[in-house]
Amino acid sequence: MNDLLDAAVAAHGGLDRWNQVKSITVDASITGALLSLKNQDDALKDVRFEVDTTRQRLTMDFTGQDKRSVFEPHRVVLQSRDDALIDIRDDPEMSFDGHQLPTPWDDIHLAYFTGEALWTYLNTPFLYTLPGFVTEEVAPVETDGETWRRLQVTFPDHIKSHTRRQIFCFGPDGLLRRHDFTIDILGGATGLLYTTGYRDVDGIVIPTTRRGYAWQGDYQLIPEPLLVAIDMGEITIR
Repeated sequence: MNDLLDAAVAAHGGLDRWNQVKSITVDASITGALLSLKNQDDALKDVRFEVDTTRQRLTMDFTGQDKRSVFEPHRVVLQSRDDALIDIRDDPEMSFDGHQLPTPWDDIHLAYFTGEALWTYLNTPFLYTLPGFVTEEVAPVETDGETWRRLQVTFPDHIKSHTRRQIFCFGPDGLLRRHDFTIDILGGATGLLYTTGYRDVDGIVIPTTRRGYAWQGDYQLIPEPLLVAIDMGEITIR
């Protein structure tokens, strides 16, 4: 690991503890202008999702709805609570071909996007120590009176995420402050995801609040609209 990744991993709980973790379950509310734009306004307002930390898999239960989704890189499944099949899509990423920011989503689109996004978020920064990831520290930025060190991460092809190259900004304490990216399945739409509300959950330090905005130029924030708001309640690590 390079020096910055090493510091970030230590600040978030360390590899020894992380290697004991198999899954993270989160009760959350996910809202924002992006979901409204996709005709999915309140679809994620009350959800429980489980992140598998040993492989790329995320399941989500939609509270108050007889529905759950299972995201894997090459298949998304929708099923009822009694496991009856509602819908299934192989190679789900292909169904986003031609999409732009205003293109509406069906439930499989929503499950794919939230699956790859939340899986990435909850596995950060430990994921980037695995074989196949390429990391490089790039020039720092001054933000809110702090110097944020920036880690550029290139993802391997077999991991589904927003895009292949993403930037993670860490504060002087080694904790993630912001995640910078574009989103391939949204036609290259930009994203700055700010992380706050850190909580130590059984030795893993997790931000419980995320706020996402667009950016322009050299990662300059566009303050309106608030595209994504992620608020986490109970978190369980197994």
